Amino acid sequence: MKKTILASTIGLFLGVSAAQAEVTLYDYKEGTSAYEDAYVAGSLDLHKKRTDGQSAYSLILDSSYDRTISTPDRDLTYGASLLGNVSRKGDKGADSVDAYTAAASVTADNYFVPGSNGGFWYGAAAAKKIHDSEDTSTDNDGVFTRATVGVGYGRVTNVTPMAKAIRVVDELVRRNILRSKPSVTVYQDIARIIAKQDEYESRYGSADYEIKWISDIEAVVQQSGLVNNFGAAGSLKVRDVLIDENISIRRIGWKVRAGLSYIGKNFDGLTNKPGLELGGEYHLPLSNQTQFSNEAVFNAILNDGDDGYNFNNNLSLTHEIDDRIDWENKWNLDYAKNTQNGDDVTTNTLSSTFLYEIANSLDFTTTASIVNVSGNDSATASDSDGTDRALTMGVRYRLR
Repeated sequence: MKKTILASTIGLFLGVSAAQAEVTLYDYKEGTSAYEDAYVAGSLDLHKKRTDGQSAYSLILDSSYDRTISTPDRDLTYGASLLGNVSRKGDKGADSVDAYTAAASVTADNYFVPGSNGGFWYGAAAAKKIHDSEDTSTDNDGVFTRATVGVGYGRVTNVTPMAKAIRVVDELVRRNILRSKPSVTVYQDIARIIAKQDEYESRYGSADYEIKWISDIEAVVQQSGLVNNFGAAGSLKVRDVLIDENISIRRIGWKVRAGLSYIGKNFDGLTNKPGLELGGEYHLPLSNQTQFSNEAVFNAILNDGDDGYNFNNNLSLTHEIDDRIDWENKWNLDYAKNTQNGDDVTTNTLSSTFLYEIANSLDFTTTASIVNVSGNDSATASDSDGTDRALTMGVRYRLR
């Protein structure tokens, strides 16, 4: 009898321990997912110094769209961005000037063995247009186009659905809708349904899909046997997390790639040139709230010995302080060797941003940044080289 009681007690203890084991983003293994980011951000600086003949201003608008669709046999990534600035100096009679940078790109990684983390071949295309009404130093129209084909190895998994599932469960437990945290399997089932948001929207329509989507998540939670009373409160809280909150993208894994490029045109005015591309990326969630990412790419333009090079490295660390505040830290290193004048220009950009959610889809942003430029030729170094510091406050609106 004592042995039976002891065995039952141990079994119950192990069952509870398994159910309450800490769930991490690594528990999500799905190969099919999609994520989408679309933002519009803006800031305005308006001032007049004692020595100014008129008010000076600078209006900056920054918009971006990125989408990745991952299946066992293919990763498709595409996006576009537009950064514009209208400004006027404080000198009397100074006119307003404008500048913008528009870019678009698409990349398709096609795996030789669907579902594997191994080799793939890829195709990519990119275009960029730069305009500056003050820049009259070149007859180039500021257009860059490139197409690339190559091979690569590795896979990056989008684990954002599991991050959202963890947030959903945490809220349900906090509000006593769930008596305790469920097993890892329940988290995984919730995450799979969350990952199918686009499928629900396509099948049931944008006006009604949330009802079925959240209802299916509720059914999974009910099956855990830990629900006190889900009801309307549970549905509203699930919707609040999945629709109204902005949970930043979480990714795990790495990729490397190498390819041959065709340069239709570059910013130095070269046309129809061959090129080389080497790239890599690494993503690691340091915790359920912290994401580390690093992406690097090296491009070369082959121009009869007068070759040009560009190396760009983007490192970021994002931490979710709470469900309304995110802290984003970025370091961009860009090295460019000009094919025309041989300039070796290195630009380092450090920025740290706090994003506070004012309302659904609207953030108040505070960014401190440092930009250092070096390596321009002696004729332009005094104007271009050096360090700039800025503290910028603005708003960011999430479209998707």
